[in-house]
Amino acid sequence: MNETQEQPPEPTRQPEPSQPAGRRPDERLEQLQRRLAQFAAARGWEPYHTPKNLAVALSVEAAELVEIFQWLTPEESARVMEKPESAHRVADEVADVLAYLLQFCEVLGVDVLDALAAKIERNEIRFPVPGTPTPNRHSSE
Repeated sequence: MNETQEQPPEPTRQPEPSQPAGRRPDERLEQLQRRLAQFAAARGWEPYHTPKNLAVALSVEAAELVEIFQWLTPEESARVMEKPESAHRVADEVADVLAYLLQFCEVLGVDVLDALAAKIERNEIRFPVPGTPTPNRHSSE
């Protein structure tokens, strides 16, 4: 079918979780990291999974995600998940970005959840909510 022809919207299906509900997110993340490591090991890819190579691959996959949105208006980009084809492309690229990020963190020993939590805390201090006192200022300022 031609891309310019209107297609009836199909509901976006979410894949079934690969593990039982009720597991902590960090357990699921660890499980996914193990699966990625096993996938690479089974194919003999570990020698290529250096921090540099993984950072480059992560950048390439992020660029592929950006490419989906490159010429869309802000309004079109907000509706990208409404069309099954573009929703699938976005989900695939998000998965690729996350896969390389998790592999990168695994190789360097970075706990991605701890790193994110620490970064959020630093940003909360660095960028306080307007009108709230900051810990670095005295009440007389």
